[in-house]
Amino acid sequence: MKLGLLGIDGQIASLLAAASRCDEVVLACDVPLDSPHTSLAVDLPRDASWEALLDVRVCDAVLIGADGWSEYRADGMRKLVQAGRTLLVSQPLALSMLWAYEIDMIRKDSGSIVIPFLPARLHPYVGRLSDEIEASLAGRGSVGTIETITMERRMHDRFRDAVLGQLARDADLVRVLVGDPQRLSTLGNDTPDTAWNTLAVGFTNASGIPVRWHILRGNPSGLKISLIGSSGVCEVDMPDDPSKRWQWSGGRQSLTALPPVEWNAAEAMLSVLHDACDKDHRIKVKSEPDDIPPLATWADAARAIELAETVPRSIARGRGIDLHQEEFSEIGTFKGTMASLGCAIVLGVLLVLFMATLLGGIAKEAGWQLGEQIAGIWPLAVLAVLGVFLCLQVLPFLIRSDSSSEATPSAKDTDSDRCQRE
Repeated sequence: MKLGLLGIDGQIASLLAAASRCDEVVLACDVPLDSPHTSLAVDLPRDASWEALLDVRVCDAVLIGADGWSEYRADGMRKLVQAGRTLLVSQPLALSMLWAYEIDMIRKDSGSIVIPFLPARLHPYVGRLSDEIEASLAGRGSVGTIETITMERRMHDRFRDAVLGQLARDADLVRVLVGDPQRLSTLGNDTPDTAWNTLAVGFTNASGIPVRWHILRGNPSGLKISLIGSSGVCEVDMPDDPSKRWQWSGGRQSLTALPPVEWNAAEAMLSVLHDACDKDHRIKVKSEPDDIPPLATWADAARAIELAETVPRSIARGRGIDLHQEEFSEIGTFKGTMASLGCAIVLGVLLVLFMATLLGGIAKEAGWQLGEQIAGIWPLAVLAVLGVFLCLQVLPFLIRSDSSSEATPSAKDTDSDRCQRE
């Protein structure tokens, strides 16, 4: 398979190392010189513009990295998605919910396949954790009733962007294990600039099992997930170093831990990319074997980015954030615009009423007939504006909507006042 490269970072570097065995990287674009991984792309053919990657004859798929992320590269990805190319992208490329959902809407229209680098959900141990949680909810868990789930993230560099970027990856595991969170809350230092060293994020979900994700300083870096039950603990240690294996302890194997599994994240993602590029093979709704969660889609990546982007707001305001389901599609955007416009019209009518009454009174006292006539036509002007607004409401019925659009969670402040949609 022929691959194109647009930018680079640690995740894409691991893919390049794995791809060197059976695939060929034919072109590299916009690789920053200050990236620690630039040396891996030194001998690759270069092009100053990403436009060459639009040609399907040049490469079968494009890898997109995050180091040195810029608006130029963001525009390149946007155009690649519009062209219907197959992409495997680093997660997260940018901590922007609006940009992520913009890409998702373009992807739905163009049919492009955008695969985020979220390999952890494909590990067999994650499937076993999901089974353990389901068994606990059914009253037959090996650790009893699961009371809480803790996720201890070990990091050496704990500055803001690194912590939020890591949360945008780990939040995908939260969604895989317990579903979409309904509420997010944070604990940490009162000063936003120093809160990241000890950040703790709590997720509330429909299953009723609280999830607590928190930062620890430690080497080697990695993640430990603990299912804390009424009669035992089940733990999985997930080192970031690809040369080290994940370790399982507790649960059904309370006396002896599960044997380590031979698994490589980069090779797993390359296998997904190969399947996506195979014209006779479509991405499966559910992976095989059955105990492995479904493959991550760009919608999953966008939701995880949104959760990470919500954290600074929770820290700054010192309160929890409720999450609600909202449709991110062209129709959903239209409805949101109409709701905002409706509120603006109501406020505008009140302003016009006040100004017309004031102008009419002044014109009557001054004997200005033209002013009285202008002030007297305000009901017709308001009626005309309302008529146009009501006519716009029929546009969704004239334009074919995408019935397969998925509802995605969106964050809102618990104390915010907003216009209610009818």
